[in-house]
Amino acid sequence: MEFIQPSSWAEALAAQADTPAAVPLAGGTDLMVELNFGARRPPALLDLTRIDTLRQWDIDGNQLRLGAGVTYSQVITELHDKLPGLALAARTIGSPQIRNRGTVGGNLGTASPAGDAHPPLLAGGAAVEIASVRGTRSLPVDQFFVGAKQNALEPGELIAAVRIPLPSGPEQFSKIGTRNAMVIAVAAFSLALRPDRQEVGTGIGSAGPTPRRARQAEKFLATALTEAGLWESRGQLPDAVAAEFGNLVAAAAEPIDDVRGTAAYRRHGLAVMARRTLAWAWRDYQNASR
Repeated sequence: MEFIQPSSWAEALAAQADTPAAVPLAGGTDLMVELNFGARRPPALLDLTRIDTLRQWDIDGNQLRLGAGVTYSQVITELHDKLPGLALAARTIGSPQIRNRGTVGGNLGTASPAGDAHPPLLAGGAAVEIASVRGTRSLPVDQFFVGAKQNALEPGELIAAVRIPLPSGPEQFSKIGTRNAMVIAVAAFSLALRPDRQEVGTGIGSAGPTPRRARQAEKFLATALTEAGLWESRGQLPDAVAAEFGNLVAAAAEPIDDVRGTAAYRRHGLAVMARRTLAWAWRDYQNASR
């Protein structure tokens, strides 16, 4: 197995163009497990850990650009106030050692249905910045996942960054696991309220072949809040609205039975998480006006 270690982004793109079958190595928290168990044997590894620019983030207008090599620990310590939903999800990932190594870009590249960073990125309306020697393109994150552990990268392309609109309202994340820590999600859900546009964002994880949004639930809740004047008044959220929102989130999932849980349990869990995250987010929204 060839080991390629570029020292700049330009060198990395050139190497990926020359060896399209090379697998990028960032934190290695997923890839090294596959290599150690013999589940994967690529012809080459492209080590991106020496490229400092991938570990940087910056704000451009109303968007935050998150380099693909930014770790979960960075998200927690540096971005908890700017990307609260992603920070909440990052806190549930693995152990401190894994959070110090694992990266948001690596989580995207793996494209696991259970990736914990995916629901908040979906809810936040993120876009994936994809680069190659041919240039750069941007793809909405909900179009990036094309199948179970399959992404939309073309030969020679690498994930450069994620661009996320700065939140205008509360964000929340919830996850069900077989234990409280260091666990793959049985199901996960993220919610973002966007009062500036009177919109709602959602993200579902580990309950379908790919991470996904609950589009009908988003539309229903945004419309219900608008018609009741609740975006402006920040009044009490009707129980019926929360219940229907939970039902629509559950209906958007496409879960299966596996060793971690049944499809029925996942749907039930999503409905509960949707109602709870909505209650938490709405409470935050109400308190922000005081």
